[in-house]
Amino acid sequence: MMRQYELVERVKRYNPRADEDLLNRAYVYAMKAHGSQKRASGDPYFSHPLEVAAILTELRVDDETIAAAMLHDTIEDTETTRTDIESRFGDDIATLVEGLTKIKKLDLVSKKAAQAENLRKMLLAVAEDARVLLVKLADRLHNMRTLHYVPPDKRARIAEETLEIYAPLAGRIGMQEMREELEEICFRVLMPDAHMMVMQRLEAFRSRAGPIIAFIENDLRGKLAANGIEGDVKGREKRPYSIWRKMERKSVSFEQLPDILGFRVLVGNIPDCYRVLGIVHNAWPFVPGRFKDYISTPKQNDYRSIHTTVVGPKHQRVELQIRTQAMDEIAEYGIAAHALYKDQTVAERDAVLGKEARAYNWLRRTIETLAEGDNPEEFLEHTKLELFHDQVFCFTPKGLLITLPRSATPIDFAYAVHTDVGNHAVGCRINGRNAPLTSELRNGDEVEILTSEAQVPPPAWESLVVTGKARSSIRRATREAVRKQFAGLGRRIIERAFERMGKPQTEEKLASVVRRLARPGLEDVFAAVGRGELHSGDVVKAVFPDFKEETPKAPAGPSGAGWFGVQGADEVKFKVPGKEGGAGALPIRGLSDDLPVRFAPGGGPVPGERIVGILTPGEGITIYPIQSPSLSAFDEEPWRWLDVRWDVEEGERRRYPARLIVSVINEPGSLAEVARVMAETDANIDNIEMRSKTRDFREMLFDIEVWNIKHLTTIITDLKAKPMIANVDRVVG
Repeated sequence: MMRQYELVERVKRYNPRADEDLLNRAYVYAMKAHGSQKRASGDPYFSHPLEVAAILTELRVDDETIAAAMLHDTIEDTETTRTDIESRFGDDIATLVEGLTKIKKLDLVSKKAAQAENLRKMLLAVAEDARVLLVKLADRLHNMRTLHYVPPDKRARIAEETLEIYAPLAGRIGMQEMREELEEICFRVLMPDAHMMVMQRLEAFRSRAGPIIAFIENDLRGKLAANGIEGDVKGREKRPYSIWRKMERKSVSFEQLPDILGFRVLVGNIPDCYRVLGIVHNAWPFVPGRFKDYISTPKQNDYRSIHTTVVGPKHQRVELQIRTQAMDEIAEYGIAAHALYKDQTVAERDAVLGKEARAYNWLRRTIETLAEGDNPEEFLEHTKLELFHDQVFCFTPKGLLITLPRSATPIDFAYAVHTDVGNHAVGCRINGRNAPLTSELRNGDEVEILTSEAQVPPPAWESLVVTGKARSSIRRATREAVRKQFAGLGRRIIERAFERMGKPQTEEKLASVVRRLARPGLEDVFAAVGRGELHSGDVVKAVFPDFKEETPKAPAGPSGAGWFGVQGADEVKFKVPGKEGGAGALPIRGLSDDLPVRFAPGGGPVPGERIVGILTPGEGITIYPIQSPSLSAFDEEPWRWLDVRWDVEEGERRRYPARLIVSVINEPGSLAEVARVMAETDANIDNIEMRSKTRDFREMLFDIEVWNIKHLTTIITDLKAKPMIANVDRVVG
């Protein structure tokens, strides 16, 4: 275990002005707090926070971060409180430690949700101070280094979580070395056979390629010196997990991979990077399609470098990365390289990061989605999407660079510009040409989004987009649109309820009873009534507590069994179009209105016939013809029956679906005869299905569209008049 003076010396190597007193006090306090606690390995528990602090000294972070690393488990695993930390070490360190404290007693429905909520808390803490993420990643790295002491089932779960979240998170903020080490450990734990296979192939490759590596290194150094460029050349090979992932993605063998061997050329300035590129391309032929300039267009994690692949000596493909020393430092340390150890306040540090670090800006955007946040598992899905994708670079017409995942569409682009732009997008132009919103964007595309205030994002867009922001925004807009529909329906139901009961209704009166109805606001009351979660009669009684509802009985039919033999409907008042007294019924126009209303499946009503509405909680109203046999299923639930009427304007041209079963004589031309009658009577055939066959007859099911009940009756009459048509029946859902 590292001694106290050794830790201080490590910090002073890169920060001679380190606060030794702070580091010593944190060391002693954490050691006493953890006392005799042991880790799974049997080592003293304090060895873990100490190793985390040691990892952070390699990143050259400030004294407060080192102190927080030593204290990071004290609130979680000892009797220490935030107040204790704050009184001894100040508010900054207390905030860091609290942000790193895991959730242990939160009642969540699944381990996936717990994982998502833990990530959510960590990223919210990052919003306060970016150093939280550095400590958390160092904490995870040490836990992974000692993972072999953990039971196998728990080991696999931790490795999977690390591979899905923490490794790509380290890469996204530019800490490539840490990402590769985390991936290597996870690969070894989760896929031991694949790991062993790749390692054996790599060992064989090293033995073959050793002389070539030395030759190319010396040759490159000689070419740099001959052109007066000071630089360093380092040979490198791909990591095992990176090799395996590429083999899986491209479905190729180890021997077919072209870029296992690579070199990194480090120079003093940016002009020298491009001079080296020219020297390399003059010396060896480059491979088309393998050149990338991340200096002029940096990655979102701040990574900057020139990548090219050439065919080197002995026809060996060689990948070259050309960058400056400063770029190499950012590639290794990520956001930790942005002057984190300087004497700055948190606000000053965040200002520097916001200006310099694209990776930190990405974190900020991710955290913004928490404010719009849906459930934890949606957030986890969003974060995974953002972490894993490669990128394409597109531009707005004004030249603003928008970075998106590969396979992104103009819809993703619109939401990346602004949520309102995405919500109102109706079309786009890519490089000046009109294009579908489902087009796949490519590097360098200039995208112009066309918008309309009347547009609402359709739910189907969710399956077309690839970014988490677009997906969560579409879900949120869809939920809001559905809620608005239910609220509109609930408002109308409440208005009719007050009219029916002869009581005055104003929004002021309703607003005064919102708390009594256990709803946060008036719109929530309307939406609850529209969804069927709250009965309209309960709203009336909340406004008028002394009111007693008296429901008049409807006259029974000839059989004494209610309207048209519908049991349990004696108390339902059906309003017939054209009759007086229909003011209390909800007007139904059909599916084009802003109400969550739909017609009964399998043969719904058409204008001109009597109808009844059935309220289904969470779904809305289903409209049935009064003669529908399906209504018997609701006999014992009279509260779900709603008084509805048609509200079709005179001369309105709108078709409604109807279903017919037609039995015809089995002879040539029978189907043509039916179709001819349909055409002559102005019916629109939507679907035809052959239902049953006998030697003499065929039964066919027709889904058609008609104007009203009179039109439907004419169609049925004309069909029955044809000699080859044996029978026509209407199907009612």
